[in-house]
Amino acid sequence: MAREKVTTLYLGPQHPGITGNMMVRLKVKGDTIVGARTEVGYLHRGFEKLQERRNWLQAFTILCRFCVPEPDPVEEAYALAVELLEGREVPERAKYIRVLVLEMARIASYLLWYGGQSGSAGLYTMGQWSVGDRNYILDLFEDLTGGRVYHMFIWPGGVRRDLPKGFKDKAMKVMDYLEKRLDDYDTLLFENSIFQKRAKGVGIIDKNKAIEWGVVGPPLRGCGIKSDIRIDDPYEIYGELYEKGVFEVHPYEGGDVWARALVRRFEIRQSIKIIRYVLDNIPSGDFYNKIPNPHKWTLPKGDAYSRVEATRGEIGFFVASDGSNKPRRTHMRGAAYVHAITLLENILIGENVADVSFIMNSLGTCPPEIER
Repeated sequence: MAREKVTTLYLGPQHPGITGNMMVRLKVKGDTIVGARTEVGYLHRGFEKLQERRNWLQAFTILCRFCVPEPDPVEEAYALAVELLEGREVPERAKYIRVLVLEMARIASYLLWYGGQSGSAGLYTMGQWSVGDRNYILDLFEDLTGGRVYHMFIWPGGVRRDLPKGFKDKAMKVMDYLEKRLDDYDTLLFENSIFQKRAKGVGIIDKNKAIEWGVVGPPLRGCGIKSDIRIDDPYEIYGELYEKGVFEVHPYEGGDVWARALVRRFEIRQSIKIIRYVLDNIPSGDFYNKIPNPHKWTLPKGDAYSRVEATRGEIGFFVASDGSNKPRRTHMRGAAYVHAITLLENILIGENVADVSFIMNSLGTCPPEIER
């Protein structure tokens, strides 16, 4: 009997199933994966060093490039770290607006995930629906920030502008529409036998290995572990909202693509609840505790670290100051590095080559975050 040949396959960097400009080099026997190695280097990089050559406010403008589909949590993490280092207070109204922006970003990101996850299973109608519906959220971002994708809105001291006139009514209508639309999503995707067969028992993360590997976000909650920075280390008004029962964090057992999909399905509805509460209860007052002249604005010597919960998991930001008007050091801790390299290379072993893109989309990777 002839020995089965091991073949090398290169998936990406332009393959539509890849979650951005990266590549996975696969070793396969037949159609079974026996080895996997993630390779990056196809994108822009050096963001952290670029920040260190700019003043504290100019450094903020680079943050959107860390993860293009969801830049707002990175802005939040940087702003929190700078405020912690300086001791700058943020107005209560600004905290509400920040949460509003972060949850809008969460919904937009999850709608994009719906498209990628379903498209990887050949269910393209779902992607056309969800990416089309995402435009309604982008419309809200454009009204609020002036930009649809890059917002540069959450900055040290608060937010860049107040809610525009009529924003609440428009946002509420979008939330009402999306909530009804999610029922159609369930019918089209989650009740679809093709999606269920492709998702259940595929891409399993060992629950006992999840913490060791540094898994965070929906992949960790999909292992049955209740972990979310919004309740574990609350920031802005999330602690208050959780205590009042405005939103919940619900883990799902299984560790497979199906469990991770259920986590995201649940959390998009929770984000809608949070946005409604914020719009109904936002206090009056200032939206920005103004910083000094950016060119002369110096921060005391020292360092600070903050962390927030993005849709792909924990985002952490470290900043260090030497007392000048520029950061001495900045460093971001992102979920994508672990999920796209350590995790992906391990859980692909033994899987079918047809499921590579499907598994990758379930992990929520963002290549620019790796190459920063």
